[in-house]
Amino acid sequence: MTTKPTTKVERAARLKWVPLDQMKVNPLAQREISQPRIDHLVASLDLEQLGAPTVSWRDGHFWVIDGQHRVEALRQFGFTNETIQCWTYEGLTSEDEAERFLKLNDTFTVAAIPKYKAAVHSGREVENDIDRIIRSLGLCITNDKIPGAIGAIGTVRRVYGRGPDVLVRSLRIIRDAYGDGGFDAPVMDGIGHLCARYNGELDEKVTIEKLAKAHGGVNGLLNKAERLRFATGSQKGLCVAAAAVETINAQRGGKRLPSWWKES
Repeated sequence: MTTKPTTKVERAARLKWVPLDQMKVNPLAQREISQPRIDHLVASLDLEQLGAPTVSWRDGHFWVIDGQHRVEALRQFGFTNETIQCWTYEGLTSEDEAERFLKLNDTFTVAAIPKYKAAVHSGREVENDIDRIIRSLGLCITNDKIPGAIGAIGTVRRVYGRGPDVLVRSLRIIRDAYGDGGFDAPVMDGIGHLCARYNGELDEKVTIEKLAKAHGGVNGLLNKAERLRFATGSQKGLCVAAAAVETINAQRGGKRLPSWWKES
């Protein structure tokens, strides 16, 4: 009887001892640091439970791919020049590191915005096109309370799925009609439905003027949508679209849009 030769199943990364003071974090390829999370790790530091972070040796530094909170917790606990074991890659680019971060975190709960930013940095086509659109409108994807901030990246992706032009028109209408207060997930979803369905029938300038002049602004739109949702049982984004059609048709001037419900 012949014996089948054994083969090794090896990872591309190798376990190596890495000095803490040679580790860096690329903000383009990582989630934002959370001090409360670090404080929790420091308060209950257990070296046996930390596991091995993942790093990439590039340009004379070890760039943290996964485990930045654990690394920072060790530093804030008081470790400085010590070495820790890390899974270490060599020969990766900064974009490769971002892609590796995404793959490593497929099995973990990672906030949508950090994953989106990593996807942009890694060069993924859809995220880069979304990023181009967002920037062209003077907006940004972030949870920070700053002008032009959009936090609902999942909704942005969904609207983009109806067509890049739909996303452009939707965000432009919301921006010009409601300002930053309009970048709420149901509003973006609803205006996205509006732009996708009516397309050539929708006069963008007239739509912006009518929505902006309507009583109550974006809150008035959402209140009307909530009443429609209660009456019809339809999904909230669709009710926002229906409420927008009613609001546009209620204002004088311009071409009336066909009823949302008759078109359904």
